[in-house]
Amino acid sequence: MSRSYDSRTTIFSPEGRLYQVEYALEAINHAGVALGIVAKDGIVLAAEKKVTSKLLEQEESAEKLYHIGDNMVCAVAGLTADANILINYARRVGQQYLQTFNEEMPCEQLVRRVCDLKQGYTQYGGLRPFGVSFLYAGWDHIHGYQLFQSNPSGNYGNWQANSIGGNSTSIQSLMRQEYKEDINLEEACAMAVKFLGKTLDNNSLTDEKIEFATISKDEEKGRMVCKILRPKEINEVLTKCQSDAQPQSERA
Repeated sequence: MSRSYDSRTTIFSPEGRLYQVEYALEAINHAGVALGIVAKDGIVLAAEKKVTSKLLEQEESAEKLYHIGDNMVCAVAGLTADANILINYARRVGQQYLQTFNEEMPCEQLVRRVCDLKQGYTQYGGLRPFGVSFLYAGWDHIHGYQLFQSNPSGNYGNWQANSIGGNSTSIQSLMRQEYKEDINLEEACAMAVKFLGKTLDNNSLTDEKIEFATISKDEEKGRMVCKILRPKEINEVLTKCQSDAQPQSERA
């Protein structure tokens, strides 16, 4: 039945479905997982990195995490080429707002602008939906720390913790069981490592296979810091989390 209605995004099936949007969501389900967790003093994003070659320069290549502005960073799951178009659009919109009002664009306003563009690609002929989902982590003076998730349809939502990509259903189930609102950033990092370890092979968690980013406030300078961790810093996080997870008797 779907073959008669899946050639265009402008045609609804008799069941009220847009098959091209569903196919885009299916492409995302085959991508590496990415997750975000909001803490009381920051946000952590973590993502599975698909290593295509040992020759790839790890220090310079970011596959899943990207800066959008001084107050915002995002994680992607799906087609990276599609993500690059939307990330560049988001950066341009954010810089135009900064130039006009001399302050960073509120997080939800920026997410809504990107989602409006994504929705347009599901409505007009000759276009296809963007095959990518985003987790946006940001801070503004109106609502503080915020985590948004968006999908190819243009829908978005504000979350305390969420995941996208392959194995996202399993991670969301773990989040519902273990997430607490009063955790700090360090505990959120440990929780992210734990969730990735349960969905991936725990022994394979290395700086070559995962990416980390954090948003927190630099108390000395009084400004927000969006940081994508380098491989050495990721190893330090993994070592600390694995050490804390060991029973007291084993540490002794």
